Amino acid sequence: MTAHALTDALSDAVTLTRRGLAHWARRPGQFAVGLAFPVMMLVMFAFLLGGGMAVEGGGDYTEFLVPGMLALTMAFGLEATMVELTQDINRGILDRFRSMPIAPSAILVGRSLLDMLSSTISLLIMVGAGLAIGWRWHGGAAETAAALGLLLLLRLAMLWVGIHLALVAGRPESVQAVQILVWPVAFLSNAFTSPETMPDWMGALAAWNPMSATAGAVRELFGNPGWQAGSWPADHAPALAVAWPLLLLAVSVPLALRRYARLGD
Repeated sequence: MTAHALTDALSDAVTLTRRGLAHWARRPGQFAVGLAFPVMMLVMFAFLLGGGMAVEGGGDYTEFLVPGMLALTMAFGLEATMVELTQDINRGILDRFRSMPIAPSAILVGRSLLDMLSSTISLLIMVGAGLAIGWRWHGGAAETAAALGLLLLLRLAMLWVGIHLALVAGRPESVQAVQILVWPVAFLSNAFTSPETMPDWMGALAAWNPMSATAGAVRELFGNPGWQAGSWPADHAPALAVAWPLLLLAVSVPLALRRYARLGD
């Protein structure tokens, strides 16, 4: 792709992102609920369950929990993007876009830019909520920026997996069934407790979960407490927090673009 073609494709994607922003303006209540849900989850786990939790070495559970919840938040709200994409398919909107002289990738890229904007806002709100309940980070500015970058990288990877699954599903009701699978993937991680406290088979799945890698790496960058299990995934969490999302993107982006190109065939 030439530089001119790339510029045109980005311009088309930004235009379609602005279409999504206009939808937000017409439905502010739905957008606000999506932002409030992760905060409610954080408060519930911190104050309703946190009193019965202990961290290895006597660390503060809130400081352990918040990075895990930040990673978990990167899985919330995927169904909204997936459902909106399938609605565009069934209403013929994507067919109209495909008939226009715009870059084929712009529709999906524009949708992903909109979701990443929403995810960034949600992440910043969650950081503020964490600070409000007593969480603090202890790393420097570079470590903090790296931690936030890893969280958004995880979101981008999960988003493109979701886009591909939405294109495969094709209908909003099918997407809602697929979304159920997000919950076991999200909760089967070290977001709330160490994999060492789980049955062996479950702990192994949790230890190798991409979300566990991001949560572990973010705790390390923030200087927050965590369990040092001594397992390979726990000892190499920062490397896995980069490798897992890049692998997911390398697989899901080409699959999504290929599936989009075949719509209507």
